[in-house]
Amino acid sequence: MKKRTYIDKPLGDTEYLLEQWGWWRMDGMGVPRYTSPLYALMRDNVPSEGGMKQYVITDDLALAVDGAVGRLTKRDEQMGGFIWLYYGAKWPALRVGRENGLSEAKAREVIKAGVAWIDCALEQFRDAA
Repeated sequence: MKKRTYIDKPLGDTEYLLEQWGWWRMDGMGVPRYTSPLYALMRDNVPSEGGMKQYVITDDLALAVDGAVGRLTKRDEQMGGFIWLYYGAKWPALRVGRENGLSEAKAREVIKAGVAWIDCALEQFRDAA
């Protein structure tokens, strides 16, 4: 399986951000849910190695990426779905294409177009930084 790399590539920073968003999403970080105080005490009172996962992406930025992916899906369902599957569900491009009756190259093309759309949608955050 080919490892995903983003250094020194056009839109590499946005792809890396989407990759981090995918891991954040898979761990359920953005899902609000109730946890009883007793359960939290039991869960946090267990010795563990490594501690909590540290993400490169903040919750605020991850929610902004999540919103941008949602807007993209509303605007172009196929492109948003491909972004969701590739970065959010960690499917390889070959599987994304195969499940949608396309070649891997065409799936990568649609994914790259989606990354460019997300990059433009997140431009306001880059300007604010």
